[in-house]
Amino acid sequence: MKRAAGRASILAGVIAATIAVTGTALADVPVTQVSQDPYQNTSSYHQTQVEPVTYSFGSTIVAAFQTGRVTDGGASNVGWATSTDNGTTWTAGFLPATTVYANPPGPWDRVSDPAVAYDAQDGVWMISSLTLTGTTGKAVLISRSTDGGLTWQSPVTVAEGGAFAFFDKEWVACDNTAFSPHYGNCYVQWDDANAGNALHMSRSTNGGLSWTASSVPNRSVIGGQPLAQPDGTVVVPISNAFGTTAETFISTDGGQSYTGPNTISSIQAHGVAGGLRDGGGIISAEIDAAGKIYVGWHDCRFRNGCSANDIVFSTSTNGTSWTSVKRIPITPTSSSADVFIPGFGVDHSTSGATAHLGVTFYGYPQASCSPSTCRLLTGFIESTDGGTTWSSAIKVFGPIDLRGLPNTTQGYMVGDYISTSFGSNGNAYPVIANATGNTCQIGNITSCHVFMVAPTNGLANLPGRHPVVNDPVRVVGQPQPAAMKTAF
Repeated sequence: MKRAAGRASILAGVIAATIAVTGTALADVPVTQVSQDPYQNTSSYHQTQVEPVTYSFGSTIVAAFQTGRVTDGGASNVGWATSTDNGTTWTAGFLPATTVYANPPGPWDRVSDPAVAYDAQDGVWMISSLTLTGTTGKAVLISRSTDGGLTWQSPVTVAEGGAFAFFDKEWVACDNTAFSPHYGNCYVQWDDANAGNALHMSRSTNGGLSWTASSVPNRSVIGGQPLAQPDGTVVVPISNAFGTTAETFISTDGGQSYTGPNTISSIQAHGVAGGLRDGGGIISAEIDAAGKIYVGWHDCRFRNGCSANDIVFSTSTNGTSWTSVKRIPITPTSSSADVFIPGFGVDHSTSGATAHLGVTFYGYPQASCSPSTCRLLTGFIESTDGGTTWSSAIKVFGPIDLRGLPNTTQGYMVGDYISTSFGSNGNAYPVIANATGNTCQIGNITSCHVFMVAPTNGLANLPGRHPVVNDPVRVVGQPQPAAMKTAF
C-alpha cells in the first residue's frame, strides 16, 4: 500500500470497530489538516468547516468548503485549499468579496454550497457558491483563479434572483475534452426553491467571465451535477425536488438547451439516526475518460425494513438508459451498520473495464443511536475494474461525536455532500470534515473544532476484492416526503 507504514484501518465485519466486509482493524489513515476556520463573528459556529468538495486536474487538487457555519443557512465564507503536487503540500485561504466577513468584504450576508471545476481550455479554476441574504439564497457566483488555484479573484455573478427567489444547491463543471465540439464550455446548475424547486442552467464560453441562461424543461429538482462527455454531450444527473427519484437532463448543443428528465432510479433512503443532517436524496456523479457516467447515493432498498443504508450506484454511457442499481459491498446487508453521504470519484485517465473508482463516505457502526451515542466514521472504498469488484473498505478517521459538530435547523452537519478526486499518481485525495470534542456552541469560538483534512499519502491499492452481486431488493416504494427539499 502506498501509505506510511502501510497503515490503513481495514474495517471488519459490521463496522463493530469500524466499516469493512473483511479484514483486521488497524490504525487510522494518516491525515493532514489543510484548513481551519479563522473567523470570529458570533452569528456563526466557530471554528467549523463543513461540506467539502474537490476537483483535480493533473497533479493539482482544489477543495472548497463552508467556513463558519450558521445555524439556519450558509456560512461566514467559503474556504479553499489547493495542492499542486498530488497532495504533498497544501496552500489554503478564503474567497474574496463574497460576504461581509471576506477580505475584501463583499455584499452578501452568508455563502454556501461550494463546488469546484477546472476549464482546461482557458486554464481557469472555478469555485461556484450560493450567496444568501438573511436565510434566503439570492445569487450564484463564480470565483476564478488563473494561477493554478493559488489566488482567487472577486466573483462573477452567474445569476441573481428577484425579491421572491430562493436559489439553492448550485454546481459547476466544464468540458475538458480537447476534441469535443464544446471544449472549454462550462455549465452551472441550480434550483429556485420558491418556484417549486425549478431547474436552472447557465453556460459560459469564455472561462467563466460571463454566463448565459440555458433553455430548460419546467421541472422541480435539487442537487444536480453536470458532466461533459467526450463528444460534448452534457448530462446532468440530479434528484427530483423530493429526493425520491434520480434522473438526468441532457444537452447536445453545448448547453444552450436541455431535454428530460430521464429516470435513473427511485431513491429510498433510511433517515440517519442521531439528528445528523445526512443529505438524503442528493446524488453524487462522476464520469470516466470514455464518457461512462457513475451516479451513486445512499439507499436502504437492500435492507430488511429499510433499517439502514448502503451506498448504491447505476451507470450509463448515454445519460438516458441506466443499469439496474447495485450495492457497493462495504458491509453485509445483515450488518447493523449504516453508511451514507457518498462522494464518488473517477480517475479521469481511466475508463471502461479498468476505470479506477473511489468512494468516500460517512457511517455509523450501529444504525440505531442517539446524539450522545452515535459515533461517526469516515471510510473509503475503491474499484479498479469499473465497479465490477471492490476493495475492502478502510476507515480514514473517526469516531466523531455528533455533539462536536455545528447543529443546524436540519441537524448536526458535516455536509449534505462530499466528493473524491484523484491525483496524477493514481491516488485518491478526498478533503473531509474532521472534528474533535463533544460540544459546539454558536458564538463561542473556542467550543468547536471542525476542520478540513486530507489523507497524507493519498488512498490507493487497497486489499481485497469483493464482487458486486444482485442483492435482493427488500424495500420498494418508500413514502414520498410531504415537502420539497432545500440544501443550503
